[in-house]
Order: sequence, then C-alpha cells, then structure tokens
Amino acid sequence: MTRRHRFFILVLLSYLAGIGLLLNNVLSDLDPRYREAAEDSLVESAQLMASLVEQDVQSGVINTAKVDAMFRAVYVRPFEAKIFSFTKNRVELRLVVTDVAGRVLYDSLGQATGADYSQWRDIHLALRGQYGARTTPDVPGNQATAVMYVAAPVYHAGAVVGAVSVGKPTQSFGQFVQAAREKTIYVGLVSVGAVLLLGFIVSLWLVLPAGLLTEYMQHLRTERRLGLGRLGQRVRGALHAAYAELRDALAGRNYVADYVQTLTHEVKSPLSAIRGAAELLQEAGMPEPERARFLANITREAGRIQEIVDRMMELTALEARRTLDKAEAVPLLPLLQAQVAAAQDAAASRGIALELHTDSEDSPAAQVLGDPFLLRRAVSNLLDNAVDFSPAGGVVRIELIATARQVRIHIQDQGPGIPAYAQAKVFEKFYSLARPHTQKKSTGLGLSFVKEIASLHRGRIELVNNASGPGAKASLSLPRWLG
Repeated sequence: MTRRHRFFILVLLSYLAGIGLLLNNVLSDLDPRYREAAEDSLVESAQLMASLVEQDVQSGVINTAKVDAMFRAVYVRPFEAKIFSFTKNRVELRLVVTDVAGRVLYDSLGQATGADYSQWRDIHLALRGQYGARTTPDVPGNQATAVMYVAAPVYHAGAVVGAVSVGKPTQSFGQFVQAAREKTIYVGLVSVGAVLLLGFIVSLWLVLPAGLLTEYMQHLRTERRLGLGRLGQRVRGALHAAYAELRDALAGRNYVADYVQTLTHEVKSPLSAIRGAAELLQEAGMPEPERARFLANITREAGRIQEIVDRMMELTALEARRTLDKAEAVPLLPLLQAQVAAAQDAAASRGIALELHTDSEDSPAAQVLGDPFLLRRAVSNLLDNAVDFSPAGGVVRIELIATARQVRIHIQDQGPGIPAYAQAKVFEKFYSLARPHTQKKSTGLGLSFVKEIASLHRGRIELVNNASGPGAKASLSLPRWLG
C-alpha cells in the first residue's frame, strides 16, 4: 500500500470517526433537550392549575369540584391536531391535588384519591413552597411507562394549604425524540455517502482527461481478464503522466534552457581538448609518436561528445514518454542472467567476479509488467557502474528478491562507496564520480536514465553505501506482476 493510499484511507477514517462522534453527541443530547422543553411547559401548566385551584379555596380547604368537571370534559373532548407527521387526538395531561399534609384530594385518573403523596419529591418540595419535579414509571421498572410531574404550591392568605402536580407521560414526546433520532442518522448517512460520491466524481474528473479509458482498453487487448488491481495501476500511471505533462507545461522554456546549458557545459571540455590538439598538430616538425598521441586524443574526445549526445537524446526521448507504449510480462531472472553474461568480458579483464543469487524458490518465477528493452538497459547501466567502481579482483553481487507485491534487484560492489557530498547528487544529470581505476568520469547520464526507466515502470531506484562493508548497493524496486 502506497503512502498516497494510506493518506487517503486515513483522511476517510478520520472523517468517519468525526461524523460518528458528532452523531453520537447529537443523538445522546436529543432526549434531555426534549425533556427540558416538556418540563418547561409543565411548569407553566402547574402554575396555571395552582392559580385555578386557589380560586376555590374556602377557609383553607381546597374544593376540587371545578377542576374535576374541567378534566372530565377535556378527556372526552373530540379534536384532531396534526403535529408534523404525528396526529394527536386525546389529552394526556394529568392532575393531582393534595392537601397541606400531602394526602391526595383529587386525581384526574381517579386512581390515587386518598393516597399519601407527601413523600413524592414534587409534592414534598411544593408543600414547602419550593420547585418540585420528578419522573416516575406507572409500572415499576418499566421506563416506557414513565410520567414526568411538576408540582406547584396552593396558597391561601399567604400560607401553603396544598399542592397541585401536573403530569405528562414521557412517551407522548418520546415519539418526537425517536423521529429526530432517525432523521439525524439519515442525515449522517447521506453526508457520508455524499462525501464518498464527491471523492469518486473528483477522481473521475482527474483521471478521465488523462486518457484512462484509452489506456485501459489498450491494456485489455493484451490481458485475458479484468481486475480492479490492474485498473488501479493504470489509474496511478495516468495520474503520473498528467502530472508530468503539467510539470513540462509549467517549466516551459526554462526546462529546455536547463538542458541546453548543461549539454553545452559538458561538451565544452572535450571540444577544448580537440581544438588544442588540432592546433598542436598544425605545428611543423612534431615527432610521429606525439602526433599519434594527439590524434588519439581527438578521436577519444570526439567519441566522448558522441556518447554525450547519444545519451542525451535517449534520456530526452525517455522523459517525453508518459506511459509504456507496449507493456508485457517480463521474467526477471532470465533478463539478469543475460545481462550478467554480457558484462562478463569487461569484468573478467580486471579479475572481477559477477555472482547472481535468488533469495527463495519463488524468485526465479518473479516477473514484472514492463518494457524488456528498457529494463535490460537499466540493469546494464547498474552493472556497468558496479564493475567500474569495483577494485581489481573484487566481487559484484547481483540478487533477485521477490515478495508478494514487489520485486527488488540489488547490485552490490566492493568499491570505495559514495562520498557524503555526492549522496544527494548521484541521480542528477551529468553528475559523475571519477572511476577508481582510470580516474575518469562518465557522461553522468546513466543513473538518470535508470531513474526515468524505474519511474515509467512505477518503481524506484536507490543507491546507498553498504551498511556492513565497503562499496555501494543499487536497489531497483518494481511492482510484481502476478498475471
């Protein structure tokens, strides 16, 4: 899994966690808020009923005849109230009236008349002139039958002579709580779906202009079956190509100017050598051995210029490619064996041994999807570097390592390694270190060429010093092709 994928998944999980936390807070806060709103209404109703009862107090005795008649009438009163998606057609409000000792004088349901309510919290506080409220289930232990009560004191001549308690079943507003919960969850799920859809649309908007469909149709002509993994690889390749095109468009003339400047700088030195040798050859009386030496210098420097120009043209053509034109399954072990055999002559002339190893029984079957010609060029460049920097009689170790998703080629020499000042520059164009046995530099384009090939194959190249001994190790990592 790439860093880009991990970052995307991290952002998605963070968003889902945030939405989940927000929904949880909102859902857990719904019931208390509805209870607060219901309690507020009950407070006003209790005060209203207490004032009504106070009008019928005579000599400190509460008369409940009027409230009894009122509740009998209101309980049978026909009505139909549309409250959003709910229909209400009966009054669920309850009323309990007690005397100063807390004994029930009136119960609108007719169930508790004569009972002692002095120990109920709402009545107990109201008889002391304080605010009292409680929530008690009609059926003990069954919260679905809970009723919220709010009490208010009944005054006569400035003294408390009783209390009224107005109650309302929590189930009457619980349906609104449940509806709000369902709507909140629905909004949350729609939000998550909208974000996922937006991400998908943005992905299509970025990928389709890059030619994903055309690229994938070309890819399908060489494949037997369709796979999401392969589609994902083509998407990444198309995005990389689009980015490279954008980079070139932004760089514009500066990109070309840099190339011309670096090429001019590299060609300037051999041209000066050729010019100096040509001027010396024009002098009369030069001994034949000297003349032959200067002619050899001219030939060598001209060859160097030709090599720089050829490499530069190859690298420029490679950088202009955004994707592989013809990708095929390439077995890496036969490719490495062929390149090792091709490098044997140059290595043997200095007594250098080339050793090819595989790390497991699975490695010989490892293959990648790519251009075999470019892959051969990449391995050849890395082998040439390793041989050039190896001491006479040394060993160059080539190792093929295969994992479930990746194939790595390690090429390790026993040379002097990479100086600290050069470690950040080895892949720069025209940057080269002197070979130990000749003290001469190369064109400095070989590793840049390898880097471009690795990028085209969605891989990477690294060159570091050996951790356990002298020399340097080049590591070319490529996505494994499982066919």
